[in-house]
Amino acid sequence: MQQSITNLKDFISQRIKLSGWLYSKREKGKLIFLQFRDGTGIIQVVVFKDNVTQEIFDRCKKITRESSCVIEGKVREEKRAPEGVEIDLDSIEILHLNSEDFPIQIQDVVPEVNFLMEQRHLWLRSRKQVALLRVRSQLIYAIRTFFQKRNFVCVDSPILTPAACEGTTTLFKVDYFDDEAFLSQSGQLYIEAACMALGKVYCFGPTFRAEKSKTRKHLTEFWMIEPEISFITFDKLLDFIQDYIEEIVQTTYSNCVPELKILERDLSKLDQIKRPFPIISYKEAVEIIKKNGEQIQYGEDFGAPQEEALVKEFNKPVFVTRYPSNIKAFYMKPDPADNNLALCVDVIAPEGFGELIGGSQRIDDYDLLKQRILDHKLPLDSFKWYLDLRKYGSASHGGFGMGLERTLSWISGIKHVRECIPFPRLLYRIYP
Repeated sequence: MQQSITNLKDFISQRIKLSGWLYSKREKGKLIFLQFRDGTGIIQVVVFKDNVTQEIFDRCKKITRESSCVIEGKVREEKRAPEGVEIDLDSIEILHLNSEDFPIQIQDVVPEVNFLMEQRHLWLRSRKQVALLRVRSQLIYAIRTFFQKRNFVCVDSPILTPAACEGTTTLFKVDYFDDEAFLSQSGQLYIEAACMALGKVYCFGPTFRAEKSKTRKHLTEFWMIEPEISFITFDKLLDFIQDYIEEIVQTTYSNCVPELKILERDLSKLDQIKRPFPIISYKEAVEIIKKNGEQIQYGEDFGAPQEEALVKEFNKPVFVTRYPSNIKAFYMKPDPADNNLALCVDVIAPEGFGELIGGSQRIDDYDLLKQRILDHKLPLDSFKWYLDLRKYGSASHGGFGMGLERTLSWISGIKHVRECIPFPRLLYRIYP
């Protein structure tokens, strides 16, 4: 019977068949130990010379790493094994025998990162990378489930856009027939239009930033989750984001304990990610940053050093609200109590993983939004449709954007986001 490694505990003392690849091999006299993977896990397969034919034993001796094969054998309980079971092999069929050594070996010496990135298509097969991709899949599931349970509608926003969303300096320009277009920085403006039709919506897709940054927190192509909610106040938005963070983290955590252990994540850090979360003003954040020895002047945005100084005070994501309007995006609504501040929030992850979420209540006044577009020297004609949303049935609304890879980096404890997407696009990397 064809099975998968994940459910072998249900077949102890039974004969099963598995299709997969050889992960590693060790020989000791009449014994050969095969580490076998099938995409769902890794299992030890024991080959005892006296229990198989000479032909089968010879096949096991010659099989090379990452050769594809089909094995058959009996499942045996082994409490010392990570999966709780092992397989006593009695048959193996080699489907493809690799004639060359697999480029990435599993010695204690860690290969150089650039080498691994060149071999990304093969590096994905390693134990930690498989675990990380499984956590990514569960995180996506948790996010979509969160919105589905609350009757949000998923609306796909375009990847090709005629204008900038958050500024013109980080756009990838592309030829568009006899015109020009840009790869989307964000789906937000389009989701605002959908919000006025459907009430509660979100988009989830690839976005692009032409930042010439080489930090461990940046990619030029990444996936963004962007919900938008009509008739919501800023305080209610903050409450919603707290629910969102707690649920997606705890759902992912509960479904991925084995994978997080493989990634050597400190699980006690994730146990603490529950409401309530600290909510402070930008002004308070500046004082904390200064107190912790980092330079910053009021009115400056935070860089990585400032974020790291801030989160020394917190073991949970911290909500920083009401930044000065002049350092934030044109569409953010001014605070009625102080027009120099925006009704906005940045959620900064603990442990130095940086900003996870940026959100705000949006400007719903036509004249004010038009003036802000002009103030930011953006092309008014490109935003005529966006202004129409304030001309016909305008209503209060707000939302946020969250980068999937940076959030995955934080949850999994992986320091560099380049490992958190299957095929990363970086300043100097577009291969493979």
